[in-house]
Amino acid sequence: MENAKQPYGTVLIKASTILDFLSAKKEPQPLNVIAQETGLTSSTALKILDTLQMIGYVKKHPETKKFELGSALIKYANRYLANLDISKISYPYLKELQIRLDETIHLGILEGDEILTVNKLETNKPIVCLNSRIGLTKPLYCSAMGKAVLAEMSRDEIAAYLNRVELKAFTKTTITDHDTLLEQLNDVKRSGYAVDDSEGENDVYCLGVSLRMNNQTYGAFSVSVPSYRITPIIKDEIVQAILKTKENILRELQQNYVFI
Repeated sequence: MENAKQPYGTVLIKASTILDFLSAKKEPQPLNVIAQETGLTSSTALKILDTLQMIGYVKKHPETKKFELGSALIKYANRYLANLDISKISYPYLKELQIRLDETIHLGILEGDEILTVNKLETNKPIVCLNSRIGLTKPLYCSAMGKAVLAEMSRDEIAAYLNRVELKAFTKTTITDHDTLLEQLNDVKRSGYAVDDSEGENDVYCLGVSLRMNNQTYGAFSVSVPSYRITPIIKDEIVQAILKTKENILRELQQNYVFI
């Protein structure tokens, strides 16, 4: 039996673990917490953090000795996001949608088993999506964009996803039952849009659609509204608007690519 191939440079994997941990925290973190949460010894974590600090990936506060992400990562993130074709192609249509509805618009792409937010267009109304930002990832099963993407996968792909991913509750309305989620995904297939009713964030209602063509998922976008503002009339207006926007973006994609 052939031995499994071992990765070269395991220190990079450890560094990635530290960066992932810091990116999930809103506040700077002390060394002992970073070491404990990443499964590293304090000495190993400190050596890696010192190196990351030298290249600007991590910032250390001299007063508290705590660490957070550094600004050097921004140039790579911005370049990556700027080069995304779906971000460029969809922007005029999403901007038009945002102006029409004056609600928060998110654009995301599929990253593993999560949706990565790559663009956000803010509403002029009171801020509601405090936890949303460019670069944030969310599970597929509890976000409108994620469920829209899941619904267009094959049965085998959905089954494999459910075997890999634990459906954890983030709010009291998060769907954690496989059968309930599958029923909702069938509804998404029929209606063409997905709903996140305070499942990922309390008091936030989202409607989303997937951007999929020729068996390839290019991304997804959603409209986020505070739950207290949602009415049947407003929901219908948003649904019609996002379905039309989806149609326009997919037509633009079709014109920009030759599909085999």
